[in-house]
Amino acid sequence: MSEISNKLIDIIKNVLKEKLDYEDKDNLVMIEIPKDKIHGDYSTNIAMRLAKILHNSPINIANSLKDGFLNNSLIKEVEVVNPGFINFFLNQGSLTSVIKKVLEKNENYGRGSKKKGKIMVEYVSANPTGDLHLGHARGAAYGDALTRIMKFANYDVLREYYVNDAGNQINVLANSLFERYKEALSLPIDLNKVGYQGEDVKILATKIKDEDGDKWLNVSEEEALEHFKNIGIELELNKIKKDLDLYRVSFDHYQSERELYSSLKVEKTLEYLKKSPYCYESEGALWLKTTEFGDDKDRVLVKSDGSLTYLTPDIAYHKDKFDRGYDELIDILGADHHGYIARLKAGIKIMGNNPDALKVLIVQIVRLMENGEEVKMSKRTGNAVTIRELCEDVGVDVARYFFISKPIDSHLDFDLSLARKQSADNPVYYIQYAYARISSILSKDSSFIIKDEYPLLTNEKEIEIIKLIDSFPKEVEDIALSKEVNKLCNYIYKLAQTFHSYYNENRVIDENNKELTSERLSLLKALSIVLKTSLNLLGVEAKEKM
Repeated sequence: MSEISNKLIDIIKNVLKEKLDYEDKDNLVMIEIPKDKIHGDYSTNIAMRLAKILHNSPINIANSLKDGFLNNSLIKEVEVVNPGFINFFLNQGSLTSVIKKVLEKNENYGRGSKKKGKIMVEYVSANPTGDLHLGHARGAAYGDALTRIMKFANYDVLREYYVNDAGNQINVLANSLFERYKEALSLPIDLNKVGYQGEDVKILATKIKDEDGDKWLNVSEEEALEHFKNIGIELELNKIKKDLDLYRVSFDHYQSERELYSSLKVEKTLEYLKKSPYCYESEGALWLKTTEFGDDKDRVLVKSDGSLTYLTPDIAYHKDKFDRGYDELIDILGADHHGYIARLKAGIKIMGNNPDALKVLIVQIVRLMENGEEVKMSKRTGNAVTIRELCEDVGVDVARYFFISKPIDSHLDFDLSLARKQSADNPVYYIQYAYARISSILSKDSSFIIKDEYPLLTNEKEIEIIKLIDSFPKEVEDIALSKEVNKLCNYIYKLAQTFHSYYNENRVIDENNKELTSERLSLLKALSIVLKTSLNLLGVEAKEKM
């Protein structure tokens, strides 16, 4: 919570106890900043929340509390408005005290002080069979920003990438690579075995040929395919890691699906499920009664040919996550996984874990737009546009911000024309320019000082900036809880917008008023700290020069 909000909440709780003999044990007191400034600096709806509990009207409760607030130095004026809002007008000195806190804490301002839960966040997890594309780009940016924010809020977070290095897609990759390897050696190939037609497979196959020559033609096909399976996974995953590094996305752990098999975790999970009352055989297959837990139909664990469905290792994987001691799991999955959630939670429940501990964020579809038309293919390769191509086109900062700026569960039109603009129309440029502008001012005069209060900062826009700065810790806390990372984009844009408006109307450096200049520089230094921290949490560069 913000410093001022915390103080106000404590004051309200004390007045509730003093005036109404009510102790707020359930933390019902809430504070918000009114949209219209005529309704004060802060407002609370506690009178309405207590109406049923106290068997009284909100307006009566509010009026009975009003006088209790006026003896506090933080509060200048209080008003009660229908149907029972209590609006607070604060003493200006109380508001400006947050500047000192920001200047003293610097990049730690807004950081959570109390250690919170142990959480694993899994995102991207693209098959190591090709390049990362726009859907991966959106999930990667959102997941990375979410984990940055949660770590800043002092959650114990592990960032994990699940490597699907088992299953038929890897067999297809091995066959595709082997055929393209033979092609690189000028030998005839069977195109029916080339399941992955992308240019990247040809490049990898040529790389293998350059390093190994015709070595893999002189061994059994089984041995050759096993090699191409292993080398294919390694090379594709390295390529993915390189693209993610460019995109400023990193992971603490890469979990191999193959390892789940080799460590017998999948086998043990299957044995456990077989012994549960929720497993049965039908039509030669092994089924799980997921309908008992809200799924629309039961699901197959083992097909009639003896092979496993994706659900079986996925249940084993999530059991392993819990076994590693995580209190909460967050999966960021593509839109095609929406129907998968119920069956996965059913498996978690049957395995003896809490299905409510899993939160699934669905990444909705991205359309790349240019001049009002959808762009489906790369102009360079004729294939789907990759993360690397997008970053080379519009820059990493813009790519990340655009993907994060909208709710993850809503469809997104990525406007290339807007993304390329170096003007205020582009929100990334607009925000970065605010930081660069402040950096330029502070480079000319850095005579800001740390004081308890800044009495000369009375301008309406100055007060608005101060209140926004004060709300930053609460923004971080709320986003870490709600997982709505896009709200940080809204917040930082509002910061930039308020600054640009203020700067266009006011002189910061006034040679004839050194004291006011110093206080305004202190305000801008505090603002620059919050802007830089916010940009860092989004994975966007804070540029000092533009």
